[in-house]
Amino acid sequence: MTRVKTKQAAAAALALSSLLALGACSDPGATAAAAPASGATTTAAGKTFNLTPEQDRFKVNVDPEAAALVPAAIKADGKLTVVTTGGSAPLTLFATDNKTLIGSEVDIAYAVGAALGLDVEVLPVAWADWPLGVESGKYEAVLSNVTVTEARKEKFDFATYRNDLLGFYAKADTTIGAIKEAKDVAGKRIIVGSGTNQEAILVRWDEENKAKGLEPVAFQYYDDDSASTLALQSGRADLTFGPNASAAYKAAKDGKTKEVGTLNGGWPLTAEIAFTTQKGNGLAVAAQTALNQLIDDGTYTKILDRWGLTSEAIQKSELNPAGLPKK
Repeated sequence: MTRVKTKQAAAAALALSSLLALGACSDPGATAAAAPASGATTTAAGKTFNLTPEQDRFKVNVDPEAAALVPAAIKADGKLTVVTTGGSAPLTLFATDNKTLIGSEVDIAYAVGAALGLDVEVLPVAWADWPLGVESGKYEAVLSNVTVTEARKEKFDFATYRNDLLGFYAKADTTIGAIKEAKDVAGKRIIVGSGTNQEAILVRWDEENKAKGLEPVAFQYYDDDSASTLALQSGRADLTFGPNASAAYKAAKDGKTKEVGTLNGGWPLTAEIAFTTQKGNGLAVAAQTALNQLIDDGTYTKILDRWGLTSEAIQKSELNPAGLPKK
């Protein structure tokens, strides 16, 4: 059922806009797209996703430069233990056996481990549990859509591997042009999550438009993805605005929607997703070197393309870049 937006809700969302850069990438499971219960593949719009436990890993040779940077304790153990929170396709999801983790984050973990000359184990954890686990050294790293922030940099080191994007999506046969700035959403009926960064961005854009005499946005809220999808496909809504990764995967999978614009998740600042490690142990430096090798040899692009995420690709992995500011 659609929830009607009140003036109070709009005001609250507007207040949230001052915190845009801080809320990026909380538990990504909140926008989870579940894997099908059976069937080896999902094919639509020319895109095939292998959702079985048997995943074809890309062949990656050991990068001597990166391997030489692996901390001695990890090198002696010979194993890279990576955690992820799971449940959000295509980043991390459970395969058709409902126990094997697959997805783009998992593929990157295996590729980085191979470049470092390490065996890889990927484990599922709750979002709230990874910080202590990584900080204490129980786990070597987390790959779970973690955004670089200045607060997190006090406890962790980061090697970036994806842009943090939000996406505008419309029906595949839409006549709506590119959404690039505030004026492009004027008068549009847009589905957005309540209390999210994207809602706060949209409220700010809407206020800017109304101040210029443009038509207001018609905000729409739905309690589940099925209702949202029906509203878009039936023509009751013009656009959805939310995390790009899950929307891009869905568009590639069923061919019913298409991306008409993206926006950085930290707007008006820049947010980046990173391989996150214990601070000061040197693993992030090794991971950055490995990631740049994977970018250079094309493996990185192949992984993102496999999961429909080429729009979030970066040109170079950065070590501990400027993060989103503290609250």
